[in-house]
Amino acid sequence: MSASIQDPTGPGTILTEADLRQFTGTENIYRHALVRRIRYTDGVQYLAEAGQAYWLLDAIACAQLEPEIAAEGFQLWTLTVHGDHSADLRCTDGDGNEIKLERIRFTDFPLKSISLYCTDNTVLLPSEY
Repeated sequence: MSASIQDPTGPGTILTEADLRQFTGTENIYRHALVRRIRYTDGVQYLAEAGQAYWLLDAIACAQLEPEIAAEGFQLWTLTVHGDHSADLRCTDGDGNEIKLERIRFTDFPLKSISLYCTDNTVLLPSEY
């Protein structure tokens, strides 16, 4: 599996939910380039690379600069892609209380939806929690 993490976007690679379910822990911790206190796991690195979704990781990391979001110890981030390729990126506190909603006018993200956790300044897939 290490080879796929280092080069997940080889010819014909398409991100699937099954790919992401394979991540049940992490061997590496990555640091976000802009918001240095934010870290992320192997699974999130794979998601960003194979799904061409570094923008999603950037949105979550940059949101941590907002005091009301940073104050939440546990965050559930959900991206929902609509049929017209618009999307909603929603952050809740894990109990369904919405903290932030961002409307995205266009995305080519390959999945209909994805959920990520952010806790202790670390972004991870639910299967890595």
